[in-house]
Amino acid sequence: MTGSFVTRDGSSWVPKYLTCIDAATCIGCGRCFKVCSREVMHLYGVDEAGGILGICDDEDEDFDGELNRMIMVVDQAGRCIGCGACARVCPKNCQTHLAADKVTA
Repeated sequence: MTGSFVTRDGSSWVPKYLTCIDAATCIGCGRCFKVCSREVMHLYGVDEAGGILGICDDEDEDFDGELNRMIMVVDQAGRCIGCGACARVCPKNCQTHLAADKVTA
């Protein structure tokens, strides 16, 4: 996606879209999810070997005792509008964002 982007006052702006979250660094705090109005990412359970168990819909979900920790996963990247709110609240700086002109479909 390329093109010229501007804010309401006509200032030049390039959205930076969330493309991935580093599973090794993410602590699953959920701050990014709370500020995202587009539901771009969701909380997933991870087992001891680092395998993704599935989405955590319920706070009491333990995936039959396999749950080791939780992380955020970008599962709806196409919904991202590039506002950067998630990056501003992340305490671990574990997200990767790409400028709109660098993102491929």
